[in-house]
Amino acid sequence: MAEGAFDLIVIGGGPAGMMAAGQAAGRGISTLLLEKMDRPGRKLRITGKGRCNLTNIDALDDFLGHFQPQGRFLRHAFHQFFSEDLIQFFASLGVGTVVERGGRVFPASSDAQQVVDALRDWSSRQGVAIRCGLAVDKLIPAEAGWLVQARVAGQRQRAVPAAAGDPVRLHARAVVLATGGSSYPGTGSTGDGYRIAAGLGHEVTPQRPALIPLDTAGAVAARLEGLSLRNVELNLLVDGRRQARAFGEMLFTHFGVSGPIVLTLSLQAVDALRRGHEVVLSIDLKPALDHGMLKARLLRELDAHGKRQFGTLLASLLPRSLIPVCVEQSGIPADKPAHQITAEERKRLRLWLKDFRLAVTGHRPMAQAIVTAGGVALGEVDPRTMQSRLHPGLFFAGEVLDVNADTGGYNLQAAFSTGLLAGNSAAQWLSATAA
Repeated sequence: MAEGAFDLIVIGGGPAGMMAAGQAAGRGISTLLLEKMDRPGRKLRITGKGRCNLTNIDALDDFLGHFQPQGRFLRHAFHQFFSEDLIQFFASLGVGTVVERGGRVFPASSDAQQVVDALRDWSSRQGVAIRCGLAVDKLIPAEAGWLVQARVAGQRQRAVPAAAGDPVRLHARAVVLATGGSSYPGTGSTGDGYRIAAGLGHEVTPQRPALIPLDTAGAVAARLEGLSLRNVELNLLVDGRRQARAFGEMLFTHFGVSGPIVLTLSLQAVDALRRGHEVVLSIDLKPALDHGMLKARLLRELDAHGKRQFGTLLASLLPRSLIPVCVEQSGIPADKPAHQITAEERKRLRLWLKDFRLAVTGHRPMAQAIVTAGGVALGEVDPRTMQSRLHPGLFFAGEVLDVNADTGGYNLQAAFSTGLLAGNSAAQWLSATAA
């Protein structure tokens, strides 16, 4: 059994945890960062398909809108540390950035590992003691702070003189819980923080996958596997009523659909399915044309190419792999000459182009979610400090909180911002209580 005492223990070596630990240590607080994997930043290393979408240059109000309905909780954290501050922070660490489509900010190197290395090295220079291979099982309120009950995870770690499974007890005057969510468990995100918080009496809202690909009924998606549609509008219909929409790119897979706009709408689809509602995706393949404009275009195409067969004519309107699906679902024979297509058939084609539907039957497993929805209830956390309203000296940061946004760099910014605020607040609280 190993023993140790610190002013602050930060549990979780992701972006929120490393930021919190580095901020506190930089203020002269003896700080230990615990990471149960063999090194910190494993999930950060795979974000943005290995490119790491750090943040977004949206204005604050627009940025907060991507977190509805939880956006208001983050306002103070973003006032303390926002996208411009994050860009400057990484620039000071030698990580240049570039702004891409949609205001997304990436490291200029397109290498997430560079971000991980820079953040880890910075926290070490700040004075953070980093111990990997320690999995925290429980937090116990103790005299003058917290008893952190952990165990050695995996193989023997050089920094921890114990074998796998052996208990480790540490003491801290304050703790930051930054254990992430439940997605990508291979990176260490296995929902530990939710169990720890619940064990302390905190309300934890149910976890659901967010930013998750969706399963669809039938064989249509599988037939279209690999097809990417750009500049389309995706409408989410719940019991026949439009609940949300998104514009951009989507991808067909062997199980259903994925891509940015699918991920954006996925949590609302997941929640609707959990409540037992019918969920349908409606794709507008020609969002730049209203019904009148599309009707006129179809008439021009049919008049100009009257001798062409319908299937051949569709090549000017659709990707090749989508043509057989259109033929089947519109009910217009592929070999029918364009000049023989009736007004009723033109109408069916027009309606299909504006409303190509896929029934949603489910979603991919939680392990494949980019972000976990749910977490520590925000009403029990002070947004000005990230401190628990139930337990003084306990702070939260990152995905363990019940905050999540759609794709575009918003979630990582929230992790960095809440991490910075939690680390600074913990340091201030420790200094005040020591006086």
